[in-house]
Amino acid sequence: MNFDWQNIDTVLLDMDGTLLDLNYDTSFWLDHLPAIWAQKNNVDLEQGRARFAPIFVEHAGTLNWYCIDFWSRELGLEVMDYKRDLAHKIRYRDTAEAFLARCRKETNDVRLITNAHRKTLDLKNEITQINRYFDQTLCSHELNRPKEDLLFWPALDELQPFDPERTLFIDDNESVLEAAHAYGIKHLYSILEPDSRRPRKTPSKFEMLARLA
Repeated sequence: MNFDWQNIDTVLLDMDGTLLDLNYDTSFWLDHLPAIWAQKNNVDLEQGRARFAPIFVEHAGTLNWYCIDFWSRELGLEVMDYKRDLAHKIRYRDTAEAFLARCRKETNDVRLITNAHRKTLDLKNEITQINRYFDQTLCSHELNRPKEDLLFWPALDELQPFDPERTLFIDDNESVLEAAHAYGIKHLYSILEPDSRRPRKTPSKFEMLARLA
């Protein structure tokens, strides 16, 4: 993908599904953790999944959805204790590292902007050393609102100013991209295949990238 680098000063990048394969997260939340909960509560896997389903619906798009501490309280499990079980699934998407290296050459302001909890980011950084590519890593919990929230973006700008007209932002979450668009970020892209083991996404109003580089 040939980005308009001459008109980009700041690069904001999502992590899960954009730089890292989302398969780790979908496998953990849809299969592994429900199985753990079911085993500990002496029920079958489908009953375990049924325990998760209404919580997913109620909290989708909120900070709770992404909060390890919330899920630990809600399920009566120390969620991080089980995150390492699937650590072998934590990997970069194809061409992501080449793209990150290119970003470092093109601009001096490259930021990781993720809804992931800091505990999750720390684990993924331990496996991938992803932090080394960024001038700043920010978890949405640190601004007390998810990226889907329209107020996230002015709070991000207040923390470390950027020009929306000269900012590139890539994310696999359409609701997040909508919020960024509403704030005026000009260079917006979605991801065609965030999870390597699941079908490609349906068409988006934003240009969809099959590869980053």
